[in-house]
Amino acid sequence: MNMEIHIKLIGYFLLLLALIHLIFPRYFHWKKELKPLSLINRQMMLIHTFFIALTVFLMGLLCVFYARDLIRTNLGRSISFGLGIFWSCRLFIQFFGYSSELWKGKKFETVIHVLFVFIWTYLSVVFLLASWKH
Repeated sequence: MNMEIHIKLIGYFLLLLALIHLIFPRYFHWKKELKPLSLINRQMMLIHTFFIALTVFLMGLLCVFYARDLIRTNLGRSISFGLGIFWSCRLFIQFFGYSSELWKGKKFETVIHVLFVFIWTYLSVVFLLASWKH
């Protein structure tokens, strides 16, 4: 499988991931859970989630429509390197930003944790490899 196909697959995954953010407020019961917070903190949660989803969506579009450029051009390889660093940081946060209390001893949560470790690793590796001149 060539690198361009990996980048496009990542792009479709990122588009899906961005859309999944739409269900976060309902799934995580934000109306109830965030009620005790100040107005600024509630709004920051919603607004930052929107911008994270938008950023992930735009990354997805970039990967789907410009996979070849991300691999073959100097600017594209620089962007790929940046995306590799971004997703490597996300992988790091998976281990050190979230408490293991959230998933240890819980079957579904453990599966999701392990799944995201693999996903963030895949994204990190593919983008970092794509940033090397072929």
